[in-house]
Amino acid sequence: MRKTFLILILSITLFTAKAQNFNFGAITLEDVQFDRNKIDSNANAVVLKEFGTASVQISDRTNSTELIFEYHVKIKIFNKEGYKQANIIIPTYKDGTREELISMVRASTFNYENGRFVESVMDKKSIFTENKSKYTVLTKFTLPNIKDGSVIEYSYRLESPNLFNFKTWEFQSDIPKVYSEYLAYIPAIYNYNVSLRGFNKLSDTKSEVAKECMRINGTPIDCSKIWYIMKNIPAFIEEDYMTAASNFKSAIYFELSEQQLLNGGSQKYTKTWKDIDYDLTGEKSLGSQMKRKDLFKEVMPSILKNTSDDLSKAKAVFDYIKKQIKWNNYYGKYSEDNIKRAIDMHSGNVADVNLSLISALSAANLDAEAVILSTRDNGTVNKLYPVMSDFNYIIAKVNINGTSYLLDATEPLAPFGLLPLRCINDQGRVINLKKPSYWIDLVAGQKTSTSYIMEGKLADDGKIKGTITTHNTGYAALNKRKEIKKYNSIDEFVEKLDERMAKIQILKHQIKNVDSVENTLTEIYEVEFSPIANVGKDDLYFNPFFINPVAKNPFNLNERTYPVDLGAASDERVIINIALPGKYEMTEKPKDLAIGLPNNGGRYLLKMLTEDGSLSFSQIIQFNKAIYHPEEYPYLKEFYSKILQNQKADVLLKKVK
Repeated sequence: MRKTFLILILSITLFTAKAQNFNFGAITLEDVQFDRNKIDSNANAVVLKEFGTASVQISDRTNSTELIFEYHVKIKIFNKEGYKQANIIIPTYKDGTREELISMVRASTFNYENGRFVESVMDKKSIFTENKSKYTVLTKFTLPNIKDGSVIEYSYRLESPNLFNFKTWEFQSDIPKVYSEYLAYIPAIYNYNVSLRGFNKLSDTKSEVAKECMRINGTPIDCSKIWYIMKNIPAFIEEDYMTAASNFKSAIYFELSEQQLLNGGSQKYTKTWKDIDYDLTGEKSLGSQMKRKDLFKEVMPSILKNTSDDLSKAKAVFDYIKKQIKWNNYYGKYSEDNIKRAIDMHSGNVADVNLSLISALSAANLDAEAVILSTRDNGTVNKLYPVMSDFNYIIAKVNINGTSYLLDATEPLAPFGLLPLRCINDQGRVINLKKPSYWIDLVAGQKTSTSYIMEGKLADDGKIKGTITTHNTGYAALNKRKEIKKYNSIDEFVEKLDERMAKIQILKHQIKNVDSVENTLTEIYEVEFSPIANVGKDDLYFNPFFINPVAKNPFNLNERTYPVDLGAASDERVIINIALPGKYEMTEKPKDLAIGLPNNGGRYLLKMLTEDGSLSFSQIIQFNKAIYHPEEYPYLKEFYSKILQNQKADVLLKKVK
């Protein structure tokens, strides 16, 4: 897959700007009167200035080496849409006894009233924490007295035991920034790989030596003091069909490669894949769990009793694990405890489920491997060198007669070989117990496919009665099955569906293969509705796009610098046949269209006609690729624009006398 973001190993150049923090509360008329046209005329808020500094120190709280990060920002708010910038959420992470701590929070709102600045200081009682998960805590607060034109300012201190990634600095956010500066003090005993990700270049950078910036057991340590500055940074606008924003936002990333020990030795953190393979295959919560074939020795004969070949064996094992262990909704590449406990408790994280699947496939004498990956919302992994913290998920791979199948047993409603879309993200690393690891493309095993077929009859009173039959396969079927299973019964699902469709009344329904996930999911609805806008004596006037119309253009940016990632190719077809009460001619209708995307990227076909006493309508929307690169974005935008414009047109049928 082509990389659409830029990774640069930073070089040190001459520093052309004065780098420093700024005084809290030093608000000026220039801040209040800042003209957003200087940076983005559509901005609802803008960062006037932000400064961050990170250093490694011996913590008074824990008496151990900690990363100390201090952040300070000043933001101008222009309108109500920008008020949300006053709602601050700071994520911190914990892992057992190791946890990050937020302190020294200071926040004020400044309004210019009657020729003077009025400061509204946030009450410290407004700060509260929320446990998002067992690994993440959110510190939240809201600045007071927000108005159009307010300038808000806040700062805080973060203490973290995580030295491996030092502290990432995001230059880009959801609002533009006039000035962003990051100052890093990196002790000489730590060697970091430093990279700039994104499409914006640094305005300035400088490095110098800070003598004796810290002491460890009385030994003085020098630091590299490095400034990174970026100016006039555009907002990063998230749009539909993208992977993690962190893949594309302009940001500085650090990864610890080596630590010099005070006794003269060193510890390398950047390992080769050969080193990683050795570690993972011997890891008690990964490689050792892949070897637990003994757990399935007694049950395997009953699992395989109706199988005749290796593919049917793999499908039987896959179905067994899906039913045996329920996913607890936690990600992870390592088993939380061990897979025996997960089997006994019938519950576990992603690794518990899929390591059990790998062991069971191996117990069935099938060639099974593990694949570690990063989910779509977690970002892409570093290919230059192994960084295990990049990976947050594990799936199974089984090789049968020269064909490889990627499997994730956490989704009970997914058919064999269909990975959840969260796993479709660039490449994963295949871990084999006996062979070197290697990269594999993570691509959708099936496309998203839906067809709607309606057979109906138009009565003299303007009502249409008929049957709508929908066939779903691939991701369309998986998503619809998951939607149905949210309800207590199919009847309840249909009842809610009927409530959402105000103009269409469902009279009867039948849904086939909800639990038979290897088969097409079929919905059959007997319906009655009145699409006719005006019913005259001889004229029928209505809009024919009443089955799953395109509601909006998902692509509205002037320019998109990151790819459109659908996850999978898709195909949607709508066929409508309506018997008419008499002979009619179509005097107005949407244009018949046949438009395509470049390089066979997709197509839209629309055709309507009246023939033999019936109206027929046929529409096809196809996207033949899962990923479209930024240079293809204007074509996608125009593609949807033409579809939407055409769907505004109505049909006028005149009775032939």
